[in-house]
Amino acid sequence: MSHIHLIIGARPNYMKADPVYKALAATAQFQLTLVHTGQHYDHRMSQLFFDELGMQEPDITLEVGSGSHGAQTARILEAYEKVLVESQPDLVMVFGDVNSTVACALAAVKLHIPVAHVEAGLRSYDSRMPEEINRVLTDQIANILFITTLDAQDNLLKEGKTAESIHFVGNTMIDSLHAFKEHFNRSKIHERLKLTSAFALITLHRPSNVDDQSKLEELVSALEEVTNKLDCVFPVHPRTRKNLDQFGLLERLNKNPRFHLIDPLGYIDFMRLQRDATIVITDSGGIQEESTCFGVPCLTVRENTERPVTITNGTNRLIGTDYSRIPAEVLQVLKTDSIPKQIPERWDGQAAQRITQILLKQDLTLFFN
Repeated sequence: MSHIHLIIGARPNYMKADPVYKALAATAQFQLTLVHTGQHYDHRMSQLFFDELGMQEPDITLEVGSGSHGAQTARILEAYEKVLVESQPDLVMVFGDVNSTVACALAAVKLHIPVAHVEAGLRSYDSRMPEEINRVLTDQIANILFITTLDAQDNLLKEGKTAESIHFVGNTMIDSLHAFKEHFNRSKIHERLKLTSAFALITLHRPSNVDDQSKLEELVSALEEVTNKLDCVFPVHPRTRKNLDQFGLLERLNKNPRFHLIDPLGYIDFMRLQRDATIVITDSGGIQEESTCFGVPCLTVRENTERPVTITNGTNRLIGTDYSRIPAEVLQVLKTDSIPKQIPERWDGQAAQRITQILLKQDLTLFFN
């Protein structure tokens, strides 16, 4: 019986890992250990997922907490290496592109333990993004690469990975969307926020958008203009809230009756809002994918995206970081009669099952022999 470590650390990892854990557990062919690095430590950004969704509680928690990218990655690497020496799993499975992903992958391969990367091959080709560095490095040292789209395969082949190491399985985060969609209607978030009309859902947290005062002021001004047409619901990431407060913008937004600044939400409440939104304005990767599956128009406030399939086969539009464009882009969506609704290939809720079938056939002893 192969022993597999599944690594979670930041909020999106939970929804990517949970269906894989459940699919592997259902076979009774694997010993599974869920390792939580503690990269996200706020209750609403981590523990709420276990409380609300009945997800598997972590077997091991490293509790590394926050810090600079270098410091946090180093703490994860040091703490997880000790776990690996004691536990000696046959495979380490990492998810996404956060610091926990690259740190745990590196700790494993240094000890000759194979690594599987779920959501491999995504590229923004913007090395200023810490996530891009994490993606590229993780893929270079990983032994098994599970991809969500075929363009990810092209990226990996160009970087020298072998076709045999790449497996097109689909998107495990969309597996979670399928698994929990029947629960979304039970959310009372509309009533709590007193939402009675169309609204825009906003999530913005990337340093390129929220860390610079002048940029954040321009962004806030653009979003205030959107409220001339729609209510705006903004679950505020802790990083963004800190900067809004520091730059004197929090009180300004709170005075606008059509602007709903709220704390981060649990999965069910957030997915209900995303499903029901007239439009989503975001800089998140995962939300580009989820909005595509919901058929909700999405404006991505970035110069690039590692998820181009959401543009070619979805509802996403990349609008750049000229924030003055946002109101006009929103107006254009409101004037459009219909949005093309096409779901990318294999985003069908079965990605975790495909991963499981591949691992059942995989001889993990071959990688370092």
